Parts: sequence; structure tokens; C-alpha cells
Amino acid sequence: MSTGAVVETRDLTRRYGPHVLALDHVNLQLRPGEVYGLIGPNGAGKTTFLRLVLGLIRPTDGSSTVLGSPAGSPEALRRVGAVVEAPAFYPYLSGRNNLVVLSRYAGTDPAQIDPAIERVGLAERAGDKVSGYSLGMRQRLGLAAAFMKDPALYLLDEPTNGLDPYGIAAMRRIIRDLADSGRTVLLSSHLLAEVEQVCDRIGIIHHGRLLLEQTMGELRGAGGRLRVVASPVDRAAEIVRGVAGVEAVEVTDVGLDVATDPANAPAIARALVQASVDLVELRETSRSLEEAFMQLTGEPADGRELG
Repeated sequence: MSTGAVVETRDLTRRYGPHVLALDHVNLQLRPGEVYGLIGPNGAGKTTFLRLVLGLIRPTDGSSTVLGSPAGSPEALRRVGAVVEAPAFYPYLSGRNNLVVLSRYAGTDPAQIDPAIERVGLAERAGDKVSGYSLGMRQRLGLAAAFMKDPALYLLDEPTNGLDPYGIAAMRRIIRDLADSGRTVLLSSHLLAEVEQVCDRIGIIHHGRLLLEQTMGELRGAGGRLRVVASPVDRAAEIVRGVAGVEAVEVTDVGLDVATDPANAPAIARALVQASVDLVELRETSRSLEEAFMQLTGEPADGRELG
């Protein structure tokens, strides 16, 4: 593989025993400088995919490259920073000393330790033992460990897990700053609202298969729908159904949900005004990430079902 992709997989497959197909012929490319969100229900294959890209497990079939080298090779791992599942540290050492140990092991510049700690907002607690850290603080420390390498690719599994709203907002800014500086981020998360705000592209995975891969713009623009708020609503629905190009009209609690090309908006407005219907609002609507997820998987898109 030599396409210039940061990560590229071809028919990547992983089985656990004869009956469990965790990943099913996944073909995926990560582009330089993008934030790619991988979402799916529990057991969908997200963590299995991350482990394969890191070389922690081997594929049953297919192949993958990371930054032009085989996944899991020393050449690839030198340029990857990862926080997968719950970061593990020595509980009896301070946060800073844990990073000192990791720096020595990885051969990174120890001068990067304090800037990494500052970057994730742990400066005030860096001297405390990790045994006293909350889950969110451990997540921050794991990200600081990744920052020390200044990698080209970040693999982040549930990076906002355990963070308060301020921490989530800070993490969002950090991720966007990484992409803006030319780094690539592969983000796995069950918090769809956060994924929707920070990601450039989305991959929806279900039962080990990649069901959808779109930019956020493509996803939001899918469907071709207009919202019409007018009075009286029954008369408005009757008029709109008679406009050429309108495929369907549904009366909702907030008005009319109209399936049509958004270019038909002026024709709909004219028809309503000519019929003496009071037009209050007419705008294009887009489906959310949650709606796309529900349509493709039939699964509830909330923290109880996604992992």
C-alpha cells in the first residue's frame, strides 16, 4: 500500500474462535490532518480495530499499514501516540514520575514531560501519586504520555471518559489543535454529540462491518429536507403536498417536515403566500449523527448502548 494515507486497511478481518467475527473485511483510509470518528455499539469492533492498527493483535485476514509501514512495526509505533481503553500507570509513582519512566523506555526527550503535563491541565497534580487520580485525570495523563512523542498519528479510545464538562471542552480543543497542526486523529467514542462537533469524517461500524463513511458535511446534508412552520398547519400541509418535487410531508410538533430538494424552497414559499397561509419559518434541515446512526443500525445512540 502506498497511497499516502496515514492508516490504510484492506479487508481487515479478525475472528475470535469459530463463531465470533469481530471485524469483517474493513477497508478504511485515514487522511493526513483529519479527525476521524469511529462509532458503533458495544461489541461493534471499534476497540478490535484500534488493537489491530497498533499491532497488539494480529488479523485473521487482510492487512493494514500505518504511516507507510506494517501495523505494529517499530517504524510505525515510533510515530503513533495511543490512549486505548483505561491507561495503566504505576499507582505508587506521581504522574510526573510515571512520565519519566515512560520517557526513558520510549527514548523520548525528557524536556517534553512538563510541556505535555501543562498541555493536558495536570500541572497542579503532577506531583501527586497516580493512586489518588480520578479516571478523568488518568485519561489526561495518558494523553500527556502520547504528547511526549509528538507523533504524527493519535489513536484515542474514549478520550473524554471520566472528564467533567470543562475537561470535555478542553479535550475537544486539544484534538482540533492537533489536526490543525497537521496531525491525524482516530477517535473512538460513544458520545455522539462530541464526535459530531470535533470530527471531519465519520465511520459507523456495526457487527464488525463498516456501514457508512462520510464527511460531516455529507452526513448532515443527506436526506434533502425542509422544515416549514406555517398556520393553519393542516392547510399548509395540503398546499405543500401539491408543490412539484415534494416527495412527502409529515406534520410534526414543530411544523412540517418536507422531503424535497432544498432548491424547491422558493416554490413552496410562493405557494403558501398565494394561498394566504401565514409562513413563519422555512429552512433546510439536516440529519444529526444520532439520526444517521439510528437509521443504519437500529440501535439507541446513547451512552448506555455505545461503548
